[in-house]
Amino acid sequence: MQSRCFYCASWMATAAYFRRCLHISNVTYQINEEINDKEIRLIDEDGTQLGIMSSKEAFNIAVEKELDLVKIAPSSNPPVCKIMDYGKYRFEQAKKEKEARRHQHIVEVKEIRMSPGIGENDFKVKLKNGSKFLKEGDRLKVTVRFRGREMAHTDIGEKLLVKFADECSELGVLDKNPKLEGRHMSIFLTPKQAKH
Repeated sequence: MQSRCFYCASWMATAAYFRRCLHISNVTYQINEEINDKEIRLIDEDGTQLGIMSSKEAFNIAVEKELDLVKIAPSSNPPVCKIMDYGKYRFEQAKKEKEARRHQHIVEVKEIRMSPGIGENDFKVKLKNGSKFLKEGDRLKVTVRFRGREMAHTDIGEKLLVKFADECSELGVLDKNPKLEGRHMSIFLTPKQAKH
């Protein structure tokens, strides 16, 4: 009875350890007792190949070194496992991913809407905002919305969009010519130089 309680306590400690390690990771690896393959190829923590053995033998070696047994290539024949500090490995991976995300600029699509009868001052304000978005490295969608009888004068909207693209030509490149979809005519501008 006493040995059974010891087993339960030991199992609970192991389960807590698994939860801690697996919570850190986005990629799921089989570790320690989860690995139950008949044969595996084992690599030591310093990269030395220890040969092919049973998963139980490999797990015992990892326990002796107070490290984890991690299956790194499950599709190999036999699967490849490595002895490592799994918690430390996942922490370092998460740190690298965070660093990569920090240096990555996510390109967003910003939209500016106008009407065909927009005034000159309002046009300049829209142009200023559009230039700011392009300088920040974002794509820009410029849309003219036609209401009621304005649909008979889509050429005015097209001229307006072409004028907008020309004014922004130093900062952005026109992807496609103005296109009418329903009551909206749009263009897309891509920044010439992304923000550093």
